[in-house]
Amino acid sequence: MPDIPTLSRLGVVGCGLMGSGIAEVAALRGIDVTVAESTPELAAAGRARLVASLDRGLRRGKLTEAERDQALARLAFTHDLGDLADRQVAIEAVAENREIKLDLFRQLDKVLADPEAVLATNTSSIPVVDLAVATGRASRVVGLHFFNPVPVQKLVEVIPALTTSADTVARARAFATELLGKEAIQAPDRSGFVVNALLVPYLLAAVRMVEAGAARPEDIDRGMELGCAHPMGPLRLLDLIGLDTAQAVAESMYEEFKEPLYAAPPLLQRMVAAGHLGRKSGRGFYVYDS
Repeated sequence: MPDIPTLSRLGVVGCGLMGSGIAEVAALRGIDVTVAESTPELAAAGRARLVASLDRGLRRGKLTEAERDQALARLAFTHDLGDLADRQVAIEAVAENREIKLDLFRQLDKVLADPEAVLATNTSSIPVVDLAVATGRASRVVGLHFFNPVPVQKLVEVIPALTTSADTVARARAFATELLGKEAIQAPDRSGFVVNALLVPYLLAAVRMVEAGAARPEDIDRGMELGCAHPMGPLRLLDLIGLDTAQAVAESMYEEFKEPLYAAPPLLQRMVAAGHLGRKSGRGFYVYDS
């Protein structure tokens, strides 16, 4: 078994919805977390997002004031990747863009001082092996795919590349389950992994129904919520995920498999071009209050 206590210093790169969620869960579970963003302004915004989330937990009775304060004390924020040098686990949670992730992995490979440090990606669709071979520690690179919102969703997909060592897989799984308290499944290193390989065609089919005028978004969503006991309909889920993220995932999967069911529908592409990205922009298939 891996030595669980040794994986107690976490670095998270990116403090958007996913990165902040990962950092919050880790800090609440007693892990020392350093969060890196690309600018001081983004680092400050990330800290504000995390503080607001912890304060919501306090107001709703999910946290005590002491738990909130202890979690904040375990969180540090930086815009200098060099501050992650002592991390034993680093998880990237930046934009779902291959070139951005490749460049980041090359930098992290140089920054992490411990050659045994686990370098993980939270990618939704990019093959892990592509990121692994960009580093000099391919055996230590693994996928850890969390789900939004991270504090609520229990699942983590553990995705070993062909280059990932068995020890890294065991350490990553133990980190996700025993330290973060999540439930892990092992997924193949193919675009979409397990969950998105099933979910994305379903979401895109809902977009095509709207595009064809076959049904209204609210009827599609209520149909799946009431008829199939889904907690959220596909179009509301797309708005939550972010239509730009959904398009990027679909394009990555289509690039690998060339299956028409993975191709982003024209309506989705037009909405992204218009800036109608879902909840984060205030408008997607539905309109949201600021």
